[in-house]
Amino acid sequence: MKSIGKAIAEAKFKDRPKNISKEFQMYGVYLAESLQDTKHYSLYIKMAKEIDRHLLEEALNFAKGYLSAKSKAKVFMWKLKGLLIS
Repeated sequence: MKSIGKAIAEAKFKDRPKNISKEFQMYGVYLAESLQDTKHYSLYIKMAKEIDRHLLEEALNFAKGYLSAKSKAKVFMWKLKGLLIS
């Protein structure tokens, strides 16, 4: 029998990819769900595989702290672009 917390966590994002076997895939799913952009799981998984984790974490923390954003995903992409260029 599952715990209530685990059942709720699984039901929250029903379209979550099922065949996750690598760490970078799990991190990509974490990014997508943290930014509330679950339509683009594959984009975040690809970024988790190819981009330095430190840059992704910095952009994610910036986006989470940006409280007035309508789309945290757009803020994340904007900050990540700035970090990759500099």
